[in-house]
Amino acid sequence: TPDVQSKQGAVWNRVPCYLRDWEMQVHFKIHGQGKKNLNGDGFAIWYTKDRMQPGPVFGSKDNFLGLGVFVDTYPNEEKQQERVFPYISAMVNNGSLTYDHDRDGRPTELGGCTAMVRNLNHDTFLVIRYVKRRLTVLIDIDGKHEWRDCIDVPGVRLPRGYYFGTSSVTGDLSDNHDIISLKLYQLTVERTPEEEKRDREVFLPVVDNLKLPGMEAPLEPMSGLALFLIVFFSLVAIVFAIVIGIIVYNKWQEQSRKHFY
Repeated sequence: TPDVQSKQGAVWNRVPCYLRDWEMQVHFKIHGQGKKNLNGDGFAIWYTKDRMQPGPVFGSKDNFLGLGVFVDTYPNEEKQQERVFPYISAMVNNGSLTYDHDRDGRPTELGGCTAMVRNLNHDTFLVIRYVKRRLTVLIDIDGKHEWRDCIDVPGVRLPRGYYFGTSSVTGDLSDNHDIISLKLYQLTVERTPEEEKRDREVFLPVVDNLKLPGMEAPLEPMSGLALFLIVFFSLVAIVFAIVIGIIVYNKWQEQSRKHFY
C-alpha cells in the first residue's frame, strides 16, 4: 500500500502449495512520513485455504482457515505496556476464531517479538519455516545478514493445498508497505517411522495442546477393540441390571403373598 489513508492491497499465488516442509522468505520494506505510533497498520503473510478474500484483518478475511503472520506497526490496545511496536505475531485458525483487532490479536497469538522495521536504510527480511509440524519465524532486520529468532511453536498441523499471499491495509494512519519479493523453498527432511505416523495428513489447521477457544485438537478415532469392549461391557451391565430387577421383583411378590395370607 502507499502512504495514503484508507488503502489496501494484496498479492496471492495462483497455484496451491502441496509441499510437506517449506520455507517462505519475505523481503519487505515499511516506510513513511508518520512519526512513531502515528503510522499503520502493517501487513500480513498468509498460508490459507482461500485466496483474494478482502476483509478486516490487515486487508484480508477474518475467520480464515490456515496460518497468518502479522507485522503490526500500530498498537490499538491503549492500556497494554508489555510489548513494543512494531510487533510480529502468528495465528493459526480453523475458521472458528476471530482476530481481535482492538487487542492486536493477543487472545489468539501463538507467539511474537518486537521488530523495529520502519524507515530503515538497509534491507529487511522475514522467514517463515514449517518443518516436521514445527513453525518458526526468523527475522533479519539489523543489516547484519544474520537471522534472529522470533517465533517457535511445535505441534502446528497445517493442511497441504493452501495458498500463500500477503495483504496490507491503511486506515486513518498510513505507511508504505512494500513487498519486494516472496521466495518459497522446498525443504528435504528425513523422518523416522514414528515421525511419519505422527505427521500424517490433516484436513483442518490445529495446534497441539493449545488451549484456545475452538482450537482443541480433534479426538482420535476409537479403535475397533475399544469399541467392542465398550459395547460388550454395556450389554453385560444391562443383563446384570435386568437379572437384579427380576430377583427384586420376585422377592417383593413373595412378601406380598405372605402378607395376604
